[in-house]
Amino acid sequence: MPPAVPQSRDYSHAWRALRHPNFRLFFAGQSVSLIGTWMTRIATSWLVYRLTGSALLLGTISFAGQIPTFLLAPFAGVLVDRMNRHHVLIATQVAAMLQSFALAALTLTHRITIHEVLALSIVQGMVNAFDMPVRQSFMVQMVEDRADLQNAIAINSSMVNAARLIGPSIAGIVISLSSEGWCFLIDGVSYIAVIGSLLAMHVSAAKVKRAAASMAEQMREGWTYVSGFRPIRCILLLFAVVSLMGMPYMVLMPVFAAEVLHGGPHTLGFLMGAAGVGSLVSALSLVLRKSVRGLTGLLPAAAALFGAGLIGFGFSHHYWLSMALMVVTGFGMMQGLTASNTIIQTLVPEDKRGRVMSYYTMAFVGMAPFGSLLAGELAHRIGAAHTVMLTGSVCVLGGAWFWSQLKAIRKDMRPIYEQMGIVPPRVAPTPVQS
Repeated sequence: MPPAVPQSRDYSHAWRALRHPNFRLFFAGQSVSLIGTWMTRIATSWLVYRLTGSALLLGTISFAGQIPTFLLAPFAGVLVDRMNRHHVLIATQVAAMLQSFALAALTLTHRITIHEVLALSIVQGMVNAFDMPVRQSFMVQMVEDRADLQNAIAINSSMVNAARLIGPSIAGIVISLSSEGWCFLIDGVSYIAVIGSLLAMHVSAAKVKRAAASMAEQMREGWTYVSGFRPIRCILLLFAVVSLMGMPYMVLMPVFAAEVLHGGPHTLGFLMGAAGVGSLVSALSLVLRKSVRGLTGLLPAAAALFGAGLIGFGFSHHYWLSMALMVVTGFGMMQGLTASNTIIQTLVPEDKRGRVMSYYTMAFVGMAPFGSLLAGELAHRIGAAHTVMLTGSVCVLGGAWFWSQLKAIRKDMRPIYEQMGIVPPRVAPTPVQS
């Protein structure tokens, strides 16, 4: 009697990761929670701009909310490798929920000040320092079959960007009808969905390993691996540059909405929603891929496309053209982020996953606070439009540098891909007999 065909073959290859029960639960809970998260991001930036009218303070608040991630991520990565990732993720979601409720209470009672926004942004940054590496590392425990990991990451990116499309649009409407406080309240309530999904999971605690080495030794080991392995080092360097120079364009969106396009909160919501459309299309295109093979070549093209979109957006003073360029920008940004995450998760050994993903968090989120300050200061001196033109140009140059390293990167990656069966092993040439 032939062996039973695994259940995974009944799934369309585009959604094969959803055959895993824990990932299905995570997908359901996050789909709700992430809409609230994006509502809070938009509401916070509009609240700061309404209270201060300052592009510099927009950058300062963003810096305060992200600098804890840069400072704490290496420690968080070691702890993620030492602790039960499932329990840590539940704790971070509860903490984030309480932070949103605090913002809602202060805003709805008209007691919110810029100092309280600053303090609560720092709290959220501390939570994110642990949440992002543990979330990325936990993915491999939710998806038991490593062959489905790339698909799970792409589906997760699709989910994030579907929420990015919906959340800002809802936030713009809610703010225009009432106040930012209702966005914060909806976000707090939405965390109940993801906390419930995490509590419903059945995750084996046997995967947790107790480390014999000290925290300092483990941090040093993680850094040695990341800095010494060319593919991961180059990917992290590229996205540190993109995060430093490119990502802070979002901090300046209220300025573009109000001063360049002469709109209000609904304009801000639609601009961010347009970037979400591009990101969602990008993520869905990656969902359709059957293998991680070939993703490396997407990274320099994605960085260049992202930068080109920002340059064009800086030139535009027309609403619909700006919307179209936001679609291009979102597409390029998500191609790079999802592809880089997938490649790193595929290459990294399990015992170093938390530490490596903490450095990914530093490159993706940790550099952004410095970029936010830089963007705020540049916008204050040369204007928001010239700022995104300049930063977009640096992203294009970053993509060109990575392209120059591509041959050596692929050479270093190939033995791992051969071992995993992703690419066929090279056959040594047969010697010619005389």
